Amino acid sequence: MSIQLIHLPKISDPRGNLTFIEGNNHIPFQIARVFWIYDVPGGEIRGGHAYKTNQEFIIALSGSFDVVLDDGKQKTKHTLNRSYYGLFVPAGTWRHMENFSTNSLALVIASIEFKEEDYIRDYNNFLKLSNTNKLIQGFNISKPISFEKKMNIFETSTIIDCKILSLPINHRDKGNISVIENSINITFKIKRVYYLYDIPGGEERGGHAHKNLYQLVIASSGSFDVIIDDGTNKKTIHLNRPNQGLLIVPGIWRELTNFSSGSICLVMASEIYDEDDYIRDYKFFLKYKL
Repeated sequence: MSIQLIHLPKISDPRGNLTFIEGNNHIPFQIARVFWIYDVPGGEIRGGHAYKTNQEFIIALSGSFDVVLDDGKQKTKHTLNRSYYGLFVPAGTWRHMENFSTNSLALVIASIEFKEEDYIRDYNNFLKLSNTNKLIQGFNISKPISFEKKMNIFETSTIIDCKILSLPINHRDKGNISVIENSINITFKIKRVYYLYDIPGGEERGGHAHKNLYQLVIASSGSFDVIIDDGTNKKTIHLNRPNQGLLIVPGIWRELTNFSSGSICLVMASEIYDEDDYIRDYKFFLKYKL
């Protein structure tokens, strides 16, 4: 598959819009790693490397920036400035990101876990490999992933099972990066990424539970509160850092409240969308839990 812009689903809502990405559905690979670049000074340049096998999907969650791509023969520039489309970058493509607007936020979804040996950081070496056809220019399908569900987790889970996770920060003068990798700094494998944006300040979202879904909820920009409820106890957790996430296990009712203006709620999910997995009626939820 070649370089292309891919339009994503956009669910419009006056309380804030929602866009989601499922591996091997909206993008042509399974999700192994997700990272986001933030606190980038305006006008800065990031990147300057290629991958031997890794594929990427790049989205401007907020603000704008340009992605310059080079296959060894020609260069193209792509401006990203909307949350509901992204740029697919196949393996064997040199890329860098430039012209970041102030307060921009870049989300990158990758097909493999971090491997330093997969990087090509020297441009002359990249050209040499490209000209000798030793790079994979196209996409590879990641190995099938599986997720082992805990038996009866819905009935037995409590708010104590929901944890705040501190995520790694790769500090750079050109902007910070935080990373999530399957089964490394989370306990599940990511099948879906979704995010809420264009949320009016003070708005509320959510109000449901899941039977099987695990989620990691991150305030990638701004701040908001998450109210978690196991049917017996409730707790309010304030999220306001892009390197901190709240793990929510199945069987927990949750609501999102008190969004600051310009907030973005980024969520990693263990399953693709399934309406049957939702419980949207609180009385029905209590019937299951109690």
